[in-house]
Amino acid sequence: MKIISTKFHGILDYLVVIFLAVSPMLFKMEGFLCSFTYALAGVHFLLTILTRYELGLIKVIPFRIHGLIELVVSLALVGVAFYFNSQGNTLGFYFYIWLGVVILRVFFCTDFLGGPARGN
Repeated sequence: MKIISTKFHGILDYLVVIFLAVSPMLFKMEGFLCSFTYALAGVHFLLTILTRYELGLIKVIPFRIHGLIELVVSLALVGVAFYFNSQGNTLGFYFYIWLGVVILRVFFCTDFLGGPARGN
């Protein structure tokens, strides 16, 4: 069942950006884990402001493409988690496994074809 509207998805996107931006300080991340998390916050912020939905600021990326990007990213984050695990970074492993799962769950619950973003 698609219970997340385009507007609520936008709210979640901005919350994810904030969460990613504060996570290195909150979880005391260091080194590559810290840098990667800040970079992901920046990339997700760009995706969010460039998406054609209620909370997008520039509105060039169709919402359905936004969804496909998030699907690919969620699966890639699972791979990133296993990379951190191979480096002995338990925090990175659990952080990115859970982030990937949450983003994947949001993907499957979002109505990418309905609402004001229809036809995008």
